[in-house]
Amino acid sequence: MPWQAHAGAAEAAQKPTLLVLGDSLSAEYGLARGSGWVALLGERLAKAPRPWLVVNGSISGDTTAGGRSRLPALLKQHRPKVVIIELGGNDALRGLPLASTRDNLDQMVAQAQAQGAKVLVAGMQVPPNYGAAYTRDFAAVFSEVARQHKATLVPFLLKGVADRPDADAWFQADRIHPLAKAHPLLLDNVWPALQPLLR
Repeated sequence: MPWQAHAGAAEAAQKPTLLVLGDSLSAEYGLARGSGWVALLGERLAKAPRPWLVVNGSISGDTTAGGRSRLPALLKQHRPKVVIIELGGNDALRGLPLASTRDNLDQMVAQAQAQGAKVLVAGMQVPPNYGAAYTRDFAAVFSEVARQHKATLVPFLLKGVADRPDADAWFQADRIHPLAKAHPLLLDNVWPALQPLLR
């Protein structure tokens, strides 16, 4: 069930909506409620000169196929002005074909833009142990889709977290999900690219 940050029904009706469609990285997996980067974004935008309502439509474990199937109903319900798509990591973990991941991302961006929303694609990267070719091609999927649709791209949501020398100290025991202390850095990665879309 998507949650809305800091808004009742009447208040929500007066604010433009930003929808985040993501997986566990955006759904606060293993974290206290309100400590993930989407919640932090909601707090920041609630205090902005032009306040926004942030709707978190993220589900832990979701793939691009799952997001693609859920997006039409979310677009119809919330009528977002901005959509952040943060999906793809679970596709890689499950070994799903890159062509399917690309097609799903392509269709999600197209659907959101067709409804008049501006789109930000949050890119993901996989560790080198996946093989150099797959690692390169997986990262390229996000940039290719964003470029094709003239959408905004954050190349790597976990930049400054997963690639730091002491990365283990910034992740939960599964080494997949960042600790709460890392989520302000995730927001810092998104914020510069997102700001122009909020105007």
